[in-house]
Amino acid sequence: MPRTKGSKNKPKAINDYASQIAEKQEAVASLNTEIASIQKAIEEQKNTLKEKKTALKKAEKEVTSLKSKKAKADAKAAEEAKKAEAEAVLKKLLASGMSADEILEKLK
Repeated sequence: MPRTKGSKNKPKAINDYASQIAEKQEAVASLNTEIASIQKAIEEQKNTLKEKKTALKKAEKEVTSLKSKKAKADAKAAEEAKKAEAEAVLKKLLASGMSADEILEKLK
């Protein structure tokens, strides 16, 4: 007797489209909720980034301002030191007996 083609133990294909549709709809719903939560997190991160950039700009402006104030203070201190040194030299020259006219000639 000849053998029949194919297996006789094949499961009968039951097309339960309703359950497959339900599974896929659940997957779609879960993906939509995940996407929504990710978008919310991205918006929060964008807001945080914007705040940090604003704070950075403010801090950089303050640093620049402080640097310029420091430079002005250093220049003023150097000028005061030169002035004090000049006064000390002038007093020394006057104490040594030079006249004011001779001192002015040396300064020129």
